[in-house]
Amino acid sequence: MIEVELSKIVIDEKRHDQLIVLKEKNGERLLPIVIGLAEASAIKLQISGFIPPRPLTHDLLHIMIKDLEASVEKIVIDKLHENTFHAKLFLKTNSGSIKIIDARPSDSIALAVRSHAPIFIEDEVIKSSKPFNKIQ
Repeated sequence: MIEVELSKIVIDEKRHDQLIVLKEKNGERLLPIVIGLAEASAIKLQISGFIPPRPLTHDLLHIMIKDLEASVEKIVIDKLHENTFHAKLFLKTNSGSIKIIDARPSDSIALAVRSHAPIFIEDEVIKSSKPFNKIQ
């Protein structure tokens, strides 16, 4: 697995799909992922420091995880199937056990930015994803 960080968010409100770009931490390779407008907006709002007057969906989920005495340990983009990325949330409970939950990468990243959790991509996904290239 390699650790990545959120490098760029491209929001075009005229289009249905938006784009986030993950960059290899301490490296140059990039992985663009197409996501929905709501998820892109949720990520961008959090990064910009905007605090909504009432919790939005990803804020609510983050609060629930904390109130259940768990934490987002990491997220892993673990599969690319038919041009669709898949991810797993790794939640650490107060007893120290890890719960692994299937999730969309966009929702996982929206939670990761709220909880300051690291983002990883499995080697197999990197190998099968042609867009994961060095910056030219």
